[in-house]
Amino acid sequence: MAATAQLDVRAQFPTLQREGVAYLDSAATSQTPDAVLAAMDDYYRHHRASVHRGTYPLAAEATDLFEGARTRIGQWLNWPARDTVFTRNASEALNVVAHGWGRRHVGRGDRILVTRMEHHSNFVPWWMLAKEVGAELVEVPIDAGGVLDLDALDRLLPGAKVLAVAHVSNVVGTINPVADIVRRARAAGVVTVVDGSQAVPQIPVDLGAIDADFYAWTGHKAYGPTGVGVLHGRHDLLLDTEPLIGGGHMISSVSFEEVRWAAPPSRFEAGTSAIAEVIGLGAAIDWLSDLGMDAVRAHEAELTGYAIQRLSEVEDVTLHGPRDVEQRGALISFALKGIHPHDVSEILGRRGVCVRAGHHCAQPLMQHLGESATTRASFAVHTTREEVDALVDGLAEVQRIFA
Repeated sequence: MAATAQLDVRAQFPTLQREGVAYLDSAATSQTPDAVLAAMDDYYRHHRASVHRGTYPLAAEATDLFEGARTRIGQWLNWPARDTVFTRNASEALNVVAHGWGRRHVGRGDRILVTRMEHHSNFVPWWMLAKEVGAELVEVPIDAGGVLDLDALDRLLPGAKVLAVAHVSNVVGTINPVADIVRRARAAGVVTVVDGSQAVPQIPVDLGAIDADFYAWTGHKAYGPTGVGVLHGRHDLLLDTEPLIGGGHMISSVSFEEVRWAAPPSRFEAGTSAIAEVIGLGAAIDWLSDLGMDAVRAHEAELTGYAIQRLSEVEDVTLHGPRDVEQRGALISFALKGIHPHDVSEILGRRGVCVRAGHHCAQPLMQHLGESATTRASFAVHTTREEVDALVDGLAEVQRIFA
């Protein structure tokens, strides 16, 4: 991505027009471009009505915008629209699978495989299910470099019921070979549940090629609004999954004697939907599609490589995760010797450098790394080398303060 194109993209983000802001926290929440804000504003100003309810023109327009977003999102990721479900976020999507599918198919003594690098959203629901039904939660280990141990996975797969795996780690940045992992799991009869929250905004994702049983991601990390996530599932498995929430729209019939669920995706979308948010997410996907995910990936990989180089120059710094940018997403977690990450983040924030500090909702991984917390810098389509330089300059000040 050329520097001029980079500046043109940056100008489309209103928050980044604030003077002195170097936003390096896109792995937590991305910034929102004008095109997304305009799409949501257009709905509120010109098409405001409930979807799937009325037959009058305004309601039909709103429904067309809402379902049009579903269709385009499915096409973009190469997955059927009817098997593309809107949720509040990735956490809700993963809970739908763990509880709606898991309670029907996982029982006492069954093994649930969860990788050591999972975000709590793809760990805690499985822990809850295991505790509820008497199943066993089994770790799939990673090596010292933050790479999944596929040999260990192969040994664990026989006889397991389900495998929960991140497409891209939100801490060490590892890009897991999920298509290969899904192939191995399916050969062993194991259902796969992939958390794609970090992958969808960063790298080209072809769900048809990956062919996971369930794949979840969230809008607010993909340049869309908060309050909307997506669950993609194989149709036969979605039909065999109970809804997490009951209410309007998600039924085919209701009586005192019996309630019957609607077909997917409606059975998982009870009540009034997050209409503007879905429309905004559709606009975000259109915006990313126009940029081209190959260009997005190339830009962010280049920035990540530059950041690894610059951060490696900092004295007493530990970088976590693979050094090869081909193996990692656009984020770096690091620790400064003798300085708490919260202090690092606070001092950087005074300089306008926005980074994340904490356990990043991945405490089992932190235990593996031997850290209670790390500082994380994450990059996006609008990130520049100058912002990476500002990060490194800020770390020098942090070290001067604590010298």
